[in-house]
Amino acid sequence: MKRRKSIIVAMLCVSLLSTACAASDSDEGTAGKDAGAQQTSEAEKEQPKEKEYQGKLNLIQPSAYNNVDDLNLEPGSYLSIIGKGDGGAYWEEVKKGAEQAVADLNQLLGYEGKKKIKITYSGPSETDDIDDQVNILDEELARYPVALAISVSDASACEVQFDLAAESGIPVVAYDSGSDYQGLMATVSTDNDASAREAAARLAEEMKEEGEVVIFAQDTKSKAAQIREAAFKEEIAANHPGITIVDAYHMDDLSSWQDVVAAEMNAGTYQPEDAALAGKETVLPEELTEEQVVDYIFVKHPNLKGIFGTNIDALKLGLAGVERAEGDEISVVGYDIDTEMKKALKEGQVDGLIVQNPFGMGYASVVASARAALNLGNEAVVDTGYTWVTKKNMKDEAVKKVLY
Repeated sequence: MKRRKSIIVAMLCVSLLSTACAASDSDEGTAGKDAGAQQTSEAEKEQPKEKEYQGKLNLIQPSAYNNVDDLNLEPGSYLSIIGKGDGGAYWEEVKKGAEQAVADLNQLLGYEGKKKIKITYSGPSETDDIDDQVNILDEELARYPVALAISVSDASACEVQFDLAAESGIPVVAYDSGSDYQGLMATVSTDNDASAREAAARLAEEMKEEGEVVIFAQDTKSKAAQIREAAFKEEIAANHPGITIVDAYHMDDLSSWQDVVAAEMNAGTYQPEDAALAGKETVLPEELTEEQVVDYIFVKHPNLKGIFGTNIDALKLGLAGVERAEGDEISVVGYDIDTEMKKALKEGQVDGLIVQNPFGMGYASVVASARAALNLGNEAVVDTGYTWVTKKNMKDEAVKKVLY
């Protein structure tokens, strides 16, 4: 009997010991998991959060222009950035990018108060006003910045000022739209040739490779507009034989078109539906609005199947003409984006957009300007990238990072 009790006691001891060991192992496992989770949490905290604008900087090539490392500008240095306009989503993005680059510089160099590097963004109150831009350039050169970056409205308008800048030791960088001036330190821009060719190919696809196209261009004078129009035409001619470009309207050539439309109206070969013009025996060219001229273009090309806008202003002008003509079958592509164009994409009024990287342009322009001021040398061309945006992909994370 005693032996039986001893065996039972021994068995109970073994059971209790096993339970204790299991509990101990469980506690150690839980503790290990907790420690691992804590380490993971700490690692996540230490991981630097990606800047909200980093996606825009990542598009810039060479990558040396997407950061401000090793740009040791003197305290109080002044940089000037001049755009084609003083308002609008595009130029606001350029300004933000430039200001962010300077903020990053000041943080990196530890400059505060009066020692901070300063920057001014300025542009004509009316976009593409060449005379106003030249006046602004004169004023900025008189402030003797350590370097200046400018989006040139007229490729041949600023050469005298660029010569003066060189004489004063002020390096000049072009961005967005450049110039043939030989003394520019760098050109920071979209690859206008490649992007316009892509726009042509995308439009041809939307048109099923056949039909007539009209180009709407912002001007005849800026380098960007010239390159885009030429590249678009070349791509269509070389690779899309079923498509014909039947007209090109330039927004700085309104008066010539007013003459054409007025002459046809007065000869009785064109009768607009516009009630404001009905019943007039003689129409003066200057009486015609740009919208009435655009309407004339659509009437003269009843088989139109596509339009291409070389910038957002030209695109909006053409799109408004499509809507007035009730051209539901007309495909529309062009450059740049804002709230209105996002809505047009979502509603199917626009088929696709070449979205540039104005934030990246502003940022890289500051980097190029700083490098020029420090005699570090620059790449001749800095490519700030672009993104093809459609209704289908505009919600993709990668695309959302570059929208504005």
